[in-house]
Amino acid sequence: MDQSAIVLEDVTVRFGATTALENASARLVERRIGVIGDNGSGKSTFARLLNGLVLPTQGRVTVLGLDTQSAGNAIRRRVGFIFQNPDNQLVMPTVAEDLDFGLKAHDVAAAARAAQIDTVLARLGITHLKERACAELAGGEKQLVALAGVLVLEPSVLVCDEPTAMLDRRNARMFSEILTTLPQQVVVVTHHTELLEGFDRVLVMERGRLVADAAPAQAIAAYVDLSP
Repeated sequence: MDQSAIVLEDVTVRFGATTALENASARLVERRIGVIGDNGSGKSTFARLLNGLVLPTQGRVTVLGLDTQSAGNAIRRRVGFIFQNPDNQLVMPTVAEDLDFGLKAHDVAAAARAAQIDTVLARLGITHLKERACAELAGGEKQLVALAGVLVLEPSVLVCDEPTAMLDRRNARMFSEILTTLPQQVVVVTHHTELLEGFDRVLVMERGRLVADAAPAQAIAAYVDLSP
């Protein structure tokens, strides 16, 4: 079993009579991987397979040697997930409390929690937001805090599903630049192909199928060719 990669083996996902993904196979080892495709192409389903939020109807997904069918909780401790809307992730009144919430759930001691929170806020350049109310943050600030809430748990992999869809271009670029500095393996689902500059690999989804898998320039060209 591959202990150092995310592996999809002939994966099909059905929701009732709808096939969201069909016969997808991939071995993901690169540090920066993009996933692009039109709405309804299956890319969000693909992303959710990577941390067990969605399970295969057929086939198999393993993450760092763990099968998503049997080790979902362990996988979610290793694979952080950023949603399109940060309001879906910010659950506590203040930034500090929100970051602390996840650490408490992992039984991290109080002193260690405080140190990890300060370290992550400093890394993202948002220490000044520590005592701010989450509800009062701007959109770009909320997405950075959502990212901090995942990174404070020290995952091995970070999956981002349309993380810049609700951001203006300046904040989208800033968020993308931060992703390039992270030590984790990062998988980004996006419509903003310009954010994939410098990525190692890009997958293209179309109607539930993986139709291209190449370096960014070639993959984006294949995606453009699919457009009517």
